[in-house]
Amino acid sequence: MRTTQDGWQRVHPASPFVRGWVALAALLFFFGRDSFERLLQGDPVFDERLAGRAPWLLLGGGTVLLLTVLGFVLSWYFTRYQVADGYVRVNTGFLFKQQRQARLDRVQAIDVVQPLLARIFGLAELRFEVADAGQSAVHLAYLRADEARRLRAAILASASGADGVTAQPGPGEPADTGPRFPAAAEAPEHTVLTVPPPRLAGSLMLSEQSVFIVLAAVASVVLSAVTENRSFYFYLIPAGLGLVAAYWNSFNKGYNFTAAVSADGIRLHYGLLDTQAQTLPPGRIQAVRISQPPLWRIFGWYRIQVNAAGYGAAGSNGEGSSRTTLLPVGTLAEVFTMLSLVLPDPGTPDPVRVFTEGLHGLAPASGIAPDAPGAAGASTITDDGGFVTTPRRARLLAPLGWRRNGFTATGTALLIRSGRWWRQLVLVPHQRTQSMALQQGPLARRFRVADLVLHTTAGPVAPRLVQAGLDEARALLDAQAARARTARKRQTSEHWLARAEPFEPAPAEPAEPAEPAESAPLEPAPQEGPQHG
Repeated sequence: MRTTQDGWQRVHPASPFVRGWVALAALLFFFGRDSFERLLQGDPVFDERLAGRAPWLLLGGGTVLLLTVLGFVLSWYFTRYQVADGYVRVNTGFLFKQQRQARLDRVQAIDVVQPLLARIFGLAELRFEVADAGQSAVHLAYLRADEARRLRAAILASASGADGVTAQPGPGEPADTGPRFPAAAEAPEHTVLTVPPPRLAGSLMLSEQSVFIVLAAVASVVLSAVTENRSFYFYLIPAGLGLVAAYWNSFNKGYNFTAAVSADGIRLHYGLLDTQAQTLPPGRIQAVRISQPPLWRIFGWYRIQVNAAGYGAAGSNGEGSSRTTLLPVGTLAEVFTMLSLVLPDPGTPDPVRVFTEGLHGLAPASGIAPDAPGAAGASTITDDGGFVTTPRRARLLAPLGWRRNGFTATGTALLIRSGRWWRQLVLVPHQRTQSMALQQGPLARRFRVADLVLHTTAGPVAPRLVQAGLDEARALLDAQAARARTARKRQTSEHWLARAEPFEPAPAEPAEPAEPAESAPLEPAPQEGPQHG
């Protein structure tokens, strides 16, 4: 890496070749396919018809190859970056120039990505994420792997408020010494969990896609037997190929998944061929979803996904799912471990009971007090975890899920649970509630229920409370707005390591139990059912 006189630096010279190896491979294939086939068949490389044109073909191929390499060199020469004045800037292009920049104090996360070819050369790419970008705001490819990690650590320290970073040479330093990094290149990390590959493979085999493929196979066999038409089997071929590709993509991205905690956030490492080191500051997580497909209940497995500012609904190259996955498959104890990192203060003195009820709980089906005069059906009820569920009068709208659908609020987050077979628990920290909306269709008006939608940044989690009692939904709307206003008062800085003011929760709505003044740390509870690694 070399530094120019004005403090701008160039990426590694091998960067354009790592990015453009596909173009080189295509050229070699185009010009050498016929010759390679003749060589394998034992025929002369150039027959009589091509012998006279061989010099021109070689000259044309060499010219194209030379122009391609020259384009790579020019691309490297005109690609420069600078970290100074509170910004990271990247300049690219020699015909059509482009500059992209991101403010350091608005950087949400920085990922270190190493495709297979980059790993061979010992290089890495930095991806800078900022709020509401939907995709990486700045790509810095490629640097030496150790330099990329040092630069990431320095920028994260500056963005978190723990330290500053200066990319320009200091007084008395020569101009080509490069950026100055903190003495401690990277904050130490403590590994909290690792997902074993057999568990990852088992979760894929028991996933929703497998269920659909099995059902499609059974339907094809039945139709073939009834109609005596064997063509139904051919419909399984593209589905099977797609399923294998999906399995491989999930296994490749989730392989060797490791979660660690450090001073700059939650660090996630994963990948088989293409590895990725992702730093996710807990303060930038907008919403959390814990889900459990039906077949995963056999082994007590769960998945955790998050909405994180900057990642958007999907990442580039289809990486949105992996980048927003906090735990691809884990046990109940590991779920509590990750929740303790995302939500250090659960806001309740008995978090294990509350979160367990959110994952597994059902409201009682009997012993329900009658509604107030003039109301139809039975009243909204609560279970042992304090979850306010769908009124009994609306059970026809959700025969299986009305006892599951519900909400409760702790001192720090709103919890929404749903799903009888596909269980889900959504957590939204109060300060991350951006806006809310009540929605009610014709049938919902008939049964006096409504849906409450919470708006956060784009991502896989869509917080939505379904079929809540109308009075309870209105009370929750007002109470959650008050909680959000109170929680945001402690955010005096964009730095996620800055000290926050004490948080005093707003009064809860009448339908919920009073919020306690103190909360207990979230600790893993004994797991139910057999646990297999």
